[in-house]
Amino acid sequence: MKFGFVAKHRVIWPVSWICEALGVSRSGFHAWLNRAPSQRARDDEVLLAEIRSSFAGSDRTYGSRRVWHDVLAEGLEAGLHRIERLMRQEGLRARPRRRGLPQDAGHRHVARRTSSIARSTPRRPTRSGSPTSPTSGRPKAGSMWPPSSTFIPGESSAGR
Repeated sequence: MKFGFVAKHRVIWPVSWICEALGVSRSGFHAWLNRAPSQRARDDEVLLAEIRSSFAGSDRTYGSRRVWHDVLAEGLEAGLHRIERLMRQEGLRARPRRRGLPQDAGHRHVARRTSSIARSTPRRPTRSGSPTSPTSGRPKAGSMWPPSSTFIPGESSAGR
């Protein structure tokens, strides 16, 4: 990781400065630079070629699990997590499945909306100017309900 940073930025700053800042040796950087790729890196290149062909063959719809099955069918050995990692590094991401309603063939009966004049059931009455609605018994917005004192017929409130 550090050697990759040095290789990327060696055109901007001297290698000795970058190696000193990162705490690595210059000789270690140059040995890394001239070293051949590891066996794992070479195997990953072979796998990537097969992953790309499987992914392109599926019209970019296969995810890592299906690509993994294709790779195994070709005789290459690799784990699912390795396939996932390589696909993620390469930016290979399956297109999401199209979900939604089925296509409308036009064979259904569509109910028409009737006008309010031709309606068979009458509308509910609207709230009048009284504090409560005649249908629900609930107070109108802004009215003082319930009243502060309760009226009982036959009793007077004069002596209370």
